[in-house]
Amino acid sequence: MIGRFVVSKAGHDKGTVYVVAACEGESLYLADGRLKKADAPKKKNRKHVQLTNSGVEPQLREALAGKCPHLDDRIKYAIKQYRAMTCEVEGIYVEK
Repeated sequence: MIGRFVVSKAGHDKGTVYVVAACEGESLYLADGRLKKADAPKKKNRKHVQLTNSGVEPQLREALAGKCPHLDDRIKYAIKQYRAMTCEVEGIYVEK
């Protein structure tokens, strides 16, 4: 589960893409590298997020477990790549 992309379904952050940084029972700890950093992730109930079939590369997954430096920058980049990939598949043009 750690390292998978999720999309928030409920709350003021609805539609936000996160990376799962940790799991604890029915709670997920989510980071986006911008507002929710890897060292202070957002706690969210599992039923309030939509799990995706995509995840980060194995090196970043290992870094999430080990709390490596520059982790937030790597998370932001991974989310940016994920958004670009999903926009291409859905045919959505995103102005850069």
